[in-house]
Amino acid sequence: MLLKSQEHLSVLKVIIITALLIIFTSSLSVSTDVDDSLAYIWPLPAQFSSGNDTLSVDPALCLSVSGKGSGLKIVEEAFERYKAIIFEHEVEGVNSHSVFNNFRKRRSRGFDIGTLKIVVHSDNEELQLGVDESYTLLVAKNEGLSIIGEATIEANTVYGALRGLETFSQLCSFDYDTKSVLVYKAPWYIQDKPRFAFRGLLIDTSRHYLPVDVIEQIIESMSYAKLNVLHWHIIDEQSFPLEVPTYPNLWKGAYSKWERINVMAEVDVPGHAESWGAGYPNLWPSPSCREPLDVSKNFTFEVISSILSDLRKIFPFELFHLGGDEVNTDCWSSTPHVKKWLRDHKLTAKEAYQYFVLRAQKIAISKNWTPVNWEETFNSFASNLNPRTVVHNWLGGGVCPKAVAKGFRCIYSNQGFWYLDHLDVPWDEVYTAEPLEGISDPSNQELVLGGEVCMWGETADTSDIQQTIWPRAAAAAERLWSRREAISTGNITLTALPRLHYFRCLLNRRGVQAAPVLNKYAREPPIGPGSCYVQ
Repeated sequence: MLLKSQEHLSVLKVIIITALLIIFTSSLSVSTDVDDSLAYIWPLPAQFSSGNDTLSVDPALCLSVSGKGSGLKIVEEAFERYKAIIFEHEVEGVNSHSVFNNFRKRRSRGFDIGTLKIVVHSDNEELQLGVDESYTLLVAKNEGLSIIGEATIEANTVYGALRGLETFSQLCSFDYDTKSVLVYKAPWYIQDKPRFAFRGLLIDTSRHYLPVDVIEQIIESMSYAKLNVLHWHIIDEQSFPLEVPTYPNLWKGAYSKWERINVMAEVDVPGHAESWGAGYPNLWPSPSCREPLDVSKNFTFEVISSILSDLRKIFPFELFHLGGDEVNTDCWSSTPHVKKWLRDHKLTAKEAYQYFVLRAQKIAISKNWTPVNWEETFNSFASNLNPRTVVHNWLGGGVCPKAVAKGFRCIYSNQGFWYLDHLDVPWDEVYTAEPLEGISDPSNQELVLGGEVCMWGETADTSDIQQTIWPRAAAAAERLWSRREAISTGNITLTALPRLHYFRCLLNRRGVQAAPVLNKYAREPPIGPGSCYVQ
């Protein structure tokens, strides 16, 4: 009886799969024409060439790893992860009933690509800012030289190999006629490396709760667009969603080491910190003045130091974000004991803001962190900032040119273009925003680490965060990865938009809830039936 039930389930699974294939294929048939002259790889590689061959990929694709990094598990794990993505249409447990296997039985020829060779020259798997992410990728027919087809990725580090795996996976397409995975326009020869070292996405867990599995899904989706830094805005005035062993009562203001991605944590001080006082009211200047944090008490800085000590054990990335934005110091001047402290130290409230930021920076540096601060700190007291400071632009244009002219490094996040909670910013404005705008001197250009798109959480939670992030974050991702000359010429409606539609479909196929590209407002649903390419 059990065997019969299993057979019925297998047949039912075949029927469902067949129906889905018909629906998906008909969806493709009404899509816009695909421009064969374009390379449907996102972000666009630095250099590449292609041909006119079509190669088949063996579902039993094997991995061969060599070089000093051949023993690193991260390569094998990544291969298995991408193999599952490439062959997502493989049917497990259906065996002889599989519609795909039936098609394969009819084929007499072998596969063109049976092995993926990965050469990693270094066994160092430390992930830090500026790690070498370059790689070369060759996908070509053997021309009879070997009975087993091969594709080859060569990289100096494991992280370059991971970027190459992502590119290889995007070259692999499932063909619904032959029921096989094919690589079109072979042979492919790709030499690739990122334009900027810092390619980030901010998420905000202080305004709405995000389950760990959702954060992991976001991190996974970042790797598809070759983003490499998750800026985690953990704490704000609404909540303190982080358990700190040294000060466990901070958790009362809360609700409750990923590979491949750097995580830059942010503890925003002295503003945006009202939630701290839910567990430790002494951190508030007074019950009616709940932020900024009390600048007059050593206890405030003891708590900051302990938090940073605990976080240092969790986050190995060299950058730590200390916030410093939107600080209204009015209530410092009106709170008696803080007012007295200001008078005793001969400080104005504005000068006390500087004192707080610099003291917090000193604490971070003592933990072997490089401090990152929002641009207000630079705008208010640039000459006194620690020279190691990374200035994070957000208010508008022109800040990075000023910062790098003074020798500071800078991260670009102009809110007019790269704040994803601004739902009315269209894809093309995200795409054309340029981190090096106004910076012509090559030595100053090198001080721009890169940029990040910011997904602030006031109006985003588990229900809509992915479709708010994607696909617009991908537009910024290509700006940060690809050569400026390659993506800044010509009509982007013809050169970039079709590829972005294609990448959005790829995200959907991989389970990422990316919204239609051309919505008037981001994260809106489709307006009617249609292909994922244009809605």
